[in-house]
Amino acid sequence: MSIPSINPELEALGLSRDLRPKASAQQELGAEAFLKLMITQFRNQDPFKPLESGEFLGQLAQFGTVSGLTELKQEFQGLARSLVSNQALQASSLLGRDVLVARPTGYLAAGGTVSGAVDLPSAAQQGRGQGVTPAGAVVRSFELGPQGAGLARFSWDGVADDGSVMPEGAYTFRAQAISGASQAAVQALIAAPVESVTMGGGQAGLSLTLRGLGEVPFGDVRQIG
Repeated sequence: MSIPSINPELEALGLSRDLRPKASAQQELGAEAFLKLMITQFRNQDPFKPLESGEFLGQLAQFGTVSGLTELKQEFQGLARSLVSNQALQASSLLGRDVLVARPTGYLAAGGTVSGAVDLPSAAQQGRGQGVTPAGAVVRSFELGPQGAGLARFSWDGVADDGSVMPEGAYTFRAQAISGASQAAVQALIAAPVESVTMGGGQAGLSLTLRGLGEVPFGDVRQIG
C-alpha cells in the first residue's frame, strides 16, 4: 500500500508527514491546532506500524497539558484583574494620610516642619542627625539620645543651629548610630502626606504622589500614619 508523501491537512498546518515544523511555520500550537494535528497523524499513520498505546497516551497527555495551561492562564488573568481592583479601592483610603518613606530628602514649607525617622538596625548609645541644604551645608544638628533598634522619630521646624529660619525648600537628612567608639551611617526616612495615588501597569504597580517629594513606589513606604 502506498502512503501519500504529504496530506493537504498537514500542509495547511505547515507540517510535513514526519510532523516536523517547516522553517517558516508557527512554532507554537493552540489547543485546536494540536487536536487537528493529532487526528491527522492517526489518519496518515503507516498501517504496518500503528501508533503504540504508549505514544497515543503521550499525545493525549500533551493535549491535556495544553488545555490545562490555557485554562490556568485565564484563571490567573481574572485573579490579576480582581487584585488590581481591590488594590485601587484600598489605595484610595491613603489620600491625605502621612506615610513614612525610604527617602532622605524632605520638603520644608514656609512656617512648616519636616518629620521623619532614623532606621536603627540595632540599639545605639547615641543617635545623631543633620539637616543639609542642596548645596551640602549643614544647617541643623540634633541629638536623638540612646535608642533601641527600630525607628527613632525626629522633627525639624526649620530653625537652623544659629537661630535663623531657613527658607522653604528641599533638605536632606543624614544620621549616625554611635556605640562606644563605633559610628555607623543609618538610613533616614521622611514623612509626607499623600496627595494622589496612581495605578501603574506592568511592573510599575501602585505609586504615591507625596507633598514635596513627588511620585514614589508604594514599595518604598515603611509606615502609614
